[in-house]
Amino acid sequence: MDITTVGELEEVLGSPMPRALAKERDRLKQTDRDWLALAPFVLVGTSDASGNCDVSPKGDPPGFIHVIDDRTIAIPERPGNRRGDGYHNILANPHVGLLVLIPGRRETLRINGRARLVSDAPWFEDMVVEGHRPILAIVVDIDTIFFHCQKAFMRSQLWKQETWTPEALPTHAKLIKSVQDTRESLDELEAYYAEDRYQKGLYA
Repeated sequence: MDITTVGELEEVLGSPMPRALAKERDRLKQTDRDWLALAPFVLVGTSDASGNCDVSPKGDPPGFIHVIDDRTIAIPERPGNRRGDGYHNILANPHVGLLVLIPGRRETLRINGRARLVSDAPWFEDMVVEGHRPILAIVVDIDTIFFHCQKAFMRSQLWKQETWTPEALPTHAKLIKSVQDTRESLDELEAYYAEDRYQKGLYA
């Protein structure tokens, strides 16, 4: 049965706890700053003017999400595949949702706000990694921020290494070859996606 009304949804979900309703805030507290200082990974959710959605992972050394002030943060962009799906979305629709992760911690920090793109700023110097400045940054003006509970990570056992089975799937090159008609041979793709080659190009 499809759920099509708020009433039907609330009948399934039930009423939220008062603490869950009250946990949103509109600016960073010191605890949030401490979390960001330890976080090496964030998922950035965007959508275009028509509502078509995209989620992009961003990662760097812990603390790479730069705090500008209590209401503003910035996320650096490094060299990549140049598609820029999320960036095109931000130009059309500034609303973004962030999910900030710390490995081993089962809570997540959620930030919703409005984003803009900048090609340079004085604080780019604080984002230098291996001698390289970001090629651009997402500046997010915070609307809401709150911690999300542990249950999803407990159910998935995401951080329990004994549950990991990366070898159950083929290499990335084989995955690409299986779903995409590429000019490159499988051997060429394996060489292209080799970890040592990727490692050399992370920031240059």
